[in-house]
Amino acid sequence: MFADVVGQPQVTVTLKNELMAGRIAHAYLFTGSRGTGKTTCAKILAKAVNCLSPVDGDPCGECEICHGVDSGSVMDIVEIDAASNNGVDNIRSLREEANFTPVAAKYRVYIIDEVHMLSTGAFNALLKTLEEPPAHVIFILATTEVHKLPATILSRCQRFDFRRIPPKEIADRLTYVTEHEDAVIDPQAALLIARLADGALRDALSLLDQCLGRSKNVTVEVVNETAGLVGREHLFELTDAIQKHDSGSALEIIDRLHNSSKDMARLCEELSSHFRNLMLIKTMKDAHNMIVVSDAEYENITKQALSIPLPAILHGLDTIQSALEKMYRGGDRRIEFEMAMIRLCSPELDSTTDALVRRLEALERGGVRLQPAKAAPLSREPVKELTVSGAASSHAPPLSEEDEPAPGPVRNSGEAISPQEVQSLESGAERLVEWPEILQILKSYSHVIASAFNGSTAYISGPYVLVDAPNEIAFRLLREPAQRENMRRAIQQVTGKTYKLGPYKSQNEQEETNDPLAELAGLAENQGIHVIKK
Repeated sequence: MFADVVGQPQVTVTLKNELMAGRIAHAYLFTGSRGTGKTTCAKILAKAVNCLSPVDGDPCGECEICHGVDSGSVMDIVEIDAASNNGVDNIRSLREEANFTPVAAKYRVYIIDEVHMLSTGAFNALLKTLEEPPAHVIFILATTEVHKLPATILSRCQRFDFRRIPPKEIADRLTYVTEHEDAVIDPQAALLIARLADGALRDALSLLDQCLGRSKNVTVEVVNETAGLVGREHLFELTDAIQKHDSGSALEIIDRLHNSSKDMARLCEELSSHFRNLMLIKTMKDAHNMIVVSDAEYENITKQALSIPLPAILHGLDTIQSALEKMYRGGDRRIEFEMAMIRLCSPELDSTTDALVRRLEALERGGVRLQPAKAAPLSREPVKELTVSGAASSHAPPLSEEDEPAPGPVRNSGEAISPQEVQSLESGAERLVEWPEILQILKSYSHVIASAFNGSTAYISGPYVLVDAPNEIAFRLLREPAQRENMRRAIQQVTGKTYKLGPYKSQNEQEETNDPLAELAGLAENQGIHVIKK
């Protein structure tokens, strides 16, 4: 029945309505990723058009035609694998057979799987039959790569696109199957299998069968062991070595894995997938549905992602993919992987454009500076901090969300900060070059606050991020707890650190607030000179 096809209502409902209305096309094209039900749906359609007693478009399953199709005794339904029968002679033989009327069924149905594998000559031979098909013949073409089909074939078929099945529907189906197998599966285990299947129900059922071979009680631990999701600590170790620029540790890890018969190409693919997970967590608000790992490992990946800048993750992905490409072109796999890891651990050895850009960004951030950058003096205390976690600053106390900023910098004990310490805070300010990236991420949290900070810049000074905004609306928004939390998360997602927030006042603004005439008058009065004011 069409109800057995999970997650494809856009296909099954349309086909049932056409069958009930008697509008049967002479050629159908089923396209979609693997394991989504194309061949299953084709067989059900072949049975339904020939069923002697259809029920609302579904085959009855009781007549002799239905039993004959299930047992394979009905010769009028032919399934062809185009991967092994892709020549012109095969299609010519099919055309000759199609001229004969069916023996037992009403229609002679040809199911051609992986039709994109046909040669150009075979497509031309098939095209003639599709242009002038016999009334008793129905073609059902199935493919995973529809872009390889000629336009002349596409235009003569009724096309149905099969989508990837959502994880929730796959999990429900796995629960249904497990109950009929007298077994038990945890809901979280079913969802994990569904995410591993990547939208393919066939792959999910295959993995479930392996899990049931281990235990009749399928848990998350059973799925992890069966799918090989355990023992992936080496991916975190390699990433930590890259982050710490420790090429020696990275080579030791590679040597240990090589001695344990770990394939270097497979290791490179796993590390590339790990960096992809870091990228998704870094750029998305919630990437849990797109990352196929357990909840505990997802937390570990999140912690690691917050400590690595996004440009470094993207550069790592590009370097690993280049190494993988060289491996498949015939290079020594271990040497290629070791060279890639040394480049990532030692940026000064990487002469690619992306690596040079990263080094320039490090210079701008102050990673390597010839002389300290001078910033304009700060005019007022930060508005309100984003978080109260972590140790308090030595320059300013933590500010509660209910309190207004203090009139001047004070210590935790309430003692005023000396002018020398204020000067030290001012001179340590550095421009935050990732600020545009932070504002881009902030749009996913709040378009209002992101728009208010258009044209702004930011500076880092100790535990503070000091914002130079062109209007006061931005600072008013930051006084709201929800908006401060959004800004805090965006900054932490990009920089991997937690900062307090404050306004930044440029030197020009500071000079405007000081009236030189008033200062001159005050100086004259102090020296006993009477100033006549008009």
